[in-house]
Parts: sequence; structure tokens; C-alpha cells
Amino acid sequence: MRIMLERAGFEVFEAQSGPEALALCCAMPPDIVVSDWIMPGMDGLEFCRRFRALPREGYGYFILLTSKSGKDDIAQGLDSGADDFLTKPVNGHELRARVNAGARIVAMQKELAEKNRQVTEALAELQKVHDAIDKDLRQARTIQESLVPERVRVFGRTRVSLLLRPCGHVGGDLVGMFSPAPARLGLYSIDVSGHGITSAMVTARVAGYLSSKFPDQNIALDRRPDSRFALRPPDETAQMLNARLSADPGVEEYLTMAYVVGDLDSGQMQMVQAGHAPPLLLRADGAVEMLGEGGLPIGLVDDVSYDTVRFAMRPGDRLLLYSDGFTEAVMQDGAMLGEEGLIDLFRDCATRAEGSELLEDMFWRLTSGMQRGATLGDDVSAALLEFGVVGRGRT
Repeated sequence: MRIMLERAGFEVFEAQSGPEALALCCAMPPDIVVSDWIMPGMDGLEFCRRFRALPREGYGYFILLTSKSGKDDIAQGLDSGADDFLTKPVNGHELRARVNAGARIVAMQKELAEKNRQVTEALAELQKVHDAIDKDLRQARTIQESLVPERVRVFGRTRVSLLLRPCGHVGGDLVGMFSPAPARLGLYSIDVSGHGITSAMVTARVAGYLSSKFPDQNIALDRRPDSRFALRPPDETAQMLNARLSADPGVEEYLTMAYVVGDLDSGQMQMVQAGHAPPLLLRADGAVEMLGEGGLPIGLVDDVSYDTVRFAMRPGDRLLLYSDGFTEAVMQDGAMLGEEGLIDLFRDCATRAEGSELLEDMFWRLTSGMQRGATLGDDVSAALLEFGVVGRGRT
């Protein structure tokens, strides 16, 4: 057999007994073993079992030589770990054919192992990239949260509270406020189209246009000759913001916005709605009004004019600006919450809590009422203005 295999191109090592063969396999793990069934010191079945127990990187193909041809004998050999059988006396052509078949299987196994190694290495590299991106996104979320540094602020007897919950690491929603004078307030809710990093970058840019920390950069504020700042009319602010976004060829996203300018002494409010969800005005007596009639989003087309909606707030009234992440959440019945569902949620939560607790309660009840296993498909944000409620006491 040695001569026939060497002529076929194989490197052959011989052993005269089972223990000797096992020692040889330990020293130089072979690709293919051709073993007699009956050997001194250890029969072929035991040798095969011990061969299979040896630690090795690749697969070893085991051919058992036997004069046995019974089905029980074949089953016993297979149970011991044999891959193939050669019947004695050995035919040279059959020997080469079976060894070549074993060599093909070993080669395929090596190829598969190499591909698995390459896949494992590629997955490890991808995991490193994923971890780096995840770290960057977590940092980006921290930066985005810093765009809303002040979540609650009290102006005399009026309180403003903000809620921002991105559906991913970063999002396209933005809420905020600024006050150039003690009784003057600018309050906004913005939803940038799309999701993810691009929307978040546009959000950061818009946050700079409406900055509460740097009034000189805030396009909603107008510096007077006495160096004091005054709030521009909301329709003028919307037009300026639209002009800036439309003029930038690198920005394909647009945004919707509800922006309110308020006199907190008189309760007189002015609002512009640019394609945003209609704000809800919850009166002290429980009645709810939906404000605005729509309007075009900002950054969608050039030269757009916006209408101003005027309304008055009285002590105990609450104004809610919100993104469509609330109304488009899919609830347990398979339907979206919708505007009527949000009205009921807002009214009910307002009887239980105030300020940031009210917004957190709304968000908790929203997510608790969603379909089992469902996640938010959009960012959820809200700005709540409670007029004349501080120190008023609950009824």
C-alpha cells in the first residue's frame, strides 16, 4: 500500500501497531489514516476512537481496512469514528480512489476552516468598527442632549418644561426656549425630516440659530439701539430660518416647527405653525383647543410666508407643543395614538401631575401602551407651557 500511495503523490508514514500509530499521530497529525482492523496492542476500533480524541486543528480522515462486511461490523466502525472502509484484499485502484476522496474532503475542510477564520477576523474588525461608531454615537447623543441644557424654567407664576427622547442614539427632534426679558418668552418644537446622524447635524445647526446662550446668534432676537434684545414676530423668524436652510445647497433635509412668542404678564401669545403637529391648548376647565392650520415646512421651498396665530392664555391653562412621535406611536390595538388619543392622554395626565412630571408621565404611558415588543419609530419630544400655575395649588 505504501508504494501505491507514494506513486499517487502522497507522503506516507508507517506504524507496526496501534500504540505506535497513535504516538505517530500525536507527533505529526496526519490528514488521512489507513488502519487495519486487527493490530497488535490495540485494534483498529480503539485506535480510531483515540485518534478522534486527539487535539488537532483540522479534520483527520480515517479509513478502516477490514475483511468484515457485515452491517453490524460497519456500524461498529462508523460509531468508532471511521469515515470509510476498504475490504481486504485491497485493490490498488480502489485504494487510490478512496484515499483521493478522503483528501478532497480534508482539503474542503481546510478551505472551509480558512474561510471561517477569515470571516471571524472580518467580524472582529467589524465589531471594532461598530464599537467605535457606537462610542461616537453615544458621545453625539450627549452633545445633542446638551442642546437642551435647561429642561425646566420658572418665569414668575409660569413654568416651562421640556421633554426630548430620541428613538436612537441621536435624533432629529429639538425643543427649546429663550427669554430676552423677564416676561418675554420664545418657545419652540422642531422636527427635522429623517432620522439618524444627518438629521442630528441639521438639528445642531438649527439649535445654533435659536441659541438661548448666545443671543447675538439667535435669529429670533433683534438687538435694539439700547443693546437690549427683543423677540421678532414669529412669522418673521420662520421666514428667516427658511431662507437660511433653503440657501444651503448641502442641506436636503427640511423641518417642521411650532414656535410661540409669549407675553407672560398679559398671557397674549403669537404662534407660527410650519407643517408641525398642531399645538394643544388645555384650558383650566378641561376644554382642549387645537391651534394652527398647518403651513409649509421650513427649508422645503424658497420665499415662503407664514401666518401668525394669536391666542390668549389664562391662569391654569397649559400649552403643549409636541412632535409627531407621540401621535404616530402604534398602540396595542394596532392603531396609532393619533391626535384624539393624545388629547385624552394630555388631559388625563394633567389631572395627576405638573411640569416635567406631567411630560414624563405622558411618555411613560405612551410607551407602556404600545404593542408588545414594539419600539418607538420616531423621536418623541414636547414643550409644555403652564401659565399662572406656580404657587396656585392643585384642585
